[in-house]
Amino acid sequence: MTEQRAESPRPGRRRSEESRLAILTAAFQLLGEVGYAALTIEGIATRSGTGKQTIYRWWPGKADVLLDALATKADLYVPVPDTGSHPADLRAFLRASMALGRRPEVAAGLRALMAEAQVDPAFGERFRASFLQPRREALGTLLDRARLRGELPPGLSVGTAIDLVFGVVWYRLLATGQEFDDRLVEELLGVLTRDGA
Repeated sequence: MTEQRAESPRPGRRRSEESRLAILTAAFQLLGEVGYAALTIEGIATRSGTGKQTIYRWWPGKADVLLDALATKADLYVPVPDTGSHPADLRAFLRASMALGRRPEVAAGLRALMAEAQVDPAFGERFRASFLQPRREALGTLLDRARLRGELPPGLSVGTAIDLVFGVVWYRLLATGQEFDDRLVEELLGVLTRDGA
């Protein structure tokens, strides 16, 4: 009979969720304190109590750390409810999205990541796959349910409805600086619901 030896994991190789969250929290805090341009892997490592090597083993650079931090926040703070009412579900999703987007460090992070995505094609692909697409899918889930129940306005496709919401959000975030407020939520509901909510 051959004795099988249990392989113990190499120290420092497995990504611990506790370390990951400490790094993401540190990146987010530092973004709010020093801005994206002054954000460094060294600063994140110091604030989180981890080594630079650990961060570089898990992420290619500061943009990817911040991308993970913002994607995690969006997953935590923006619900995908199913109350049986399209206007109620959409209102909850939009209000949570707008509340998160009003946070100065979130807005600054999103602007920085969108800029980075324009100059670094590889990062742009990761940004679309890890942040933009999951946000589109979350909203698409709500809108697809509404479409199946006949609650979307006639002639409005789910894809166009998603583009309308995120087009307005990104335009305000990147171009005009206009508020994400309850009025915007209600105006979008008026466009995206069959009876104008």
